[in-house]
Amino acid sequence: MSMINISNLTFAYDGSFDNVFENVNIQLDTDWKLGLTGRNGRGKTTLLRLLMGKYEYKGSISSSVEFEYFPFEIENESKLTYEVADEICPDYEYWKLSRELNYLEVNEEVLYRPFNTLSNGERTKVMIALLFIKDNRFLLIDEPTNHLDIDGRKIVSKYLNAKKGFILISHDRAFLDGCADHIMSINRCDITVTKGNFSQWLENKERQDNFELAENEKLKKEIKRLEITARQK
Repeated sequence: MSMINISNLTFAYDGSFDNVFENVNIQLDTDWKLGLTGRNGRGKTTLLRLLMGKYEYKGSISSSVEFEYFPFEIENESKLTYEVADEICPDYEYWKLSRELNYLEVNEEVLYRPFNTLSNGERTKVMIALLFIKDNRFLLIDEPTNHLDIDGRKIVSKYLNAKKGFILISHDRAFLDGCADHIMSINRCDITVTKGNFSQWLENKERQDNFELAENEKLKKEIKRLEITARQK
């Protein structure tokens, strides 16, 4: 177990006057299975790319582990899948990859087919398997469900639930519930981390939102009462 420390992280895209993140301070345990949520445009993928060092930023990000991003960039998809695996993960041990593919219910014969002949679901599973045969990595998994059918999503969710050490972006609530033990939420003004799956996070959020609405209504009524009192006096 180790920690990822994000301190005073501030970032804005070139030419923009609005910060995507401003003075973010957060600690993440590398054993957590983090689901990352937030409205579209709030910066989910941007945060992963910042962790990968793709953009310049103010503040600091420190970690004793390296980050690995899904999906991988594959230059030549006409190569045999095992050759693609060699490029992504040089000197990998075949038996480890075969084991992970078995967990994902993928026949290892796919390794001897051109990568571009695999179905989208097979490609996704092969790349996820490659993620988990690398040592000392914290994984950044961006929308793995885009090319998975319902059965594929269940298989991958179950697979990830047996793993640890990743941040996962997905809009599939059931998928997140099946494999996340913490939720990191990018909010309007900050980033928060809470223990539990997505449904538990959503229930707590709705309870907090309802409380804040009720308090706001009480405040409005009190202001109106004071205004009426002031006019009468």
